[in-house]
Amino acid sequence: MLRRIRSILTWLLISGFLILVLVLAVFMGTRIWEAETGAPLQAWHSFVPEELDAEEIDEADWATWLAAEERVMAEVRSEVTDRLEPEDRIPANRYFAGSPVYPPSLAHDWNRSYILQPEGPPVGAAVFLHGLTDSPYSLRHIAKRYRDLGWATVAIRMPGHGTVPAGLQDVEWPDWSAATRLAVREARRLAGDAVPLHIVGFSNGGALAFKYALEALDDPALARPDRLILLSPMIGITEFARFAGLAGLPAYFPRFARAAWIAVLPEFNPFKYNSFPVNGARQSFLVTAALQSELARHARDGSLEELPPILTFQSVIDFTVSTPAVVSTLYDRLPANGSELVLFDLNRSARFGPLLRPAAATAIERLLTPPPRRYDLTTVVDPAPLGDGMVAITEPAGTDEAMEQPLGIAYPTDVFSLSHVALPFPLDDPLYGLEPAGNENYGVNLGATAVRGERGALIVSIDSVARMASNPFFPYLLERVDEAIANPAPLAP
Repeated sequence: MLRRIRSILTWLLISGFLILVLVLAVFMGTRIWEAETGAPLQAWHSFVPEELDAEEIDEADWATWLAAEERVMAEVRSEVTDRLEPEDRIPANRYFAGSPVYPPSLAHDWNRSYILQPEGPPVGAAVFLHGLTDSPYSLRHIAKRYRDLGWATVAIRMPGHGTVPAGLQDVEWPDWSAATRLAVREARRLAGDAVPLHIVGFSNGGALAFKYALEALDDPALARPDRLILLSPMIGITEFARFAGLAGLPAYFPRFARAAWIAVLPEFNPFKYNSFPVNGARQSFLVTAALQSELARHARDGSLEELPPILTFQSVIDFTVSTPAVVSTLYDRLPANGSELVLFDLNRSARFGPLLRPAAATAIERLLTPPPRRYDLTTVVDPAPLGDGMVAITEPAGTDEAMEQPLGIAYPTDVFSLSHVALPFPLDDPLYGLEPAGNENYGVNLGATAVRGERGALIVSIDSVARMASNPFFPYLLERVDEAIANPAPLAP
């Protein structure tokens, strides 16, 4: 009997091993096939600029960082722009010096780190952290509002960003954390220690902002923020990112270098990459994994009580980050410290109603735990579809009561929801706005592009231009940021 059991166990082990080998072979074969049939890699997919690493950034001051940034930009000019093949010298290529979207030729190159100083002595210090594949452009509207209200603002370009997509092949998430610490040091140097410190983070920058706040609970050498403002924060992401490193395994063989990329696309956006390497997804997963581990540890030891208030803006529908993670992983663990979550519902007008997925239609109800909660909750909804516009319904912490504020703002009739990338941009943003305005010209408008036509006419997929790129409710978002600035929390020790 014992011999028979051993035989069965041996058979199961061998079978399991063979199945694992078969699955791995199919996976590797699929990735190799994609490497052979996908778009070819270009110079901006292979040249990796030499950035400062985490240890060097922690030793650097702002002048050192800007000098290193200038060297990186010069490398991109000499190794990519100046060496383009004739077929790559086209208007739709941001790395072609003659292109209307070539960043150095624009009125302002927002790929670079920047500081906005108020006219008088700063009344506060604010740090701005952009998202993955993004640039400091994304938070400039909010940064300008802080500056106009008297704050010294520091927006840092994260290592691997603002140059070439290949920069994300070599970067590691501790480099981003070190850049966050550098930006905070500079903000404190500009404004001093006696004024409030805010950190504003978008997407991956939201994860970095929150992770910094957790690190500051442990390290007395780090300046503690007095408030966090997060937009579409990357508290959790899709499970695919957990295994993203495996997707790049065939790239260890130079013949299959294309396998190191999840997407290889034309680069026509002056301030954001379209192409996306496997390492970018892996590093974003590692950031969220480290953040969630630290959050769980602080929740166990009770030190979350020392966190500053957090104001978060999140679209209920978000294809990039996990909205449930924002609620359950972050907000359901927060102490009663004046934090607030603002959720933007989708457009529930009858025009789109029959086309919405059932899960989308009930998203808010499934997301939230019943009141009372330890945080304020505001949902921006249309209580009567096809009515007079959206209403902000606020349920204060500790109660089951609700207050309504009519916004006088409605979704455009042809927009069914916000998106992950839309929140920081007003409708009149010159690059991403649905209704671009002003004198700024960045060579292309990606928010007002009509997508009606025949397949195959555009150099990009319809999905990439159909995604909502600006926020109709940005005035309300800015109003809430103003309130956070005008009503400071007690200064952190």
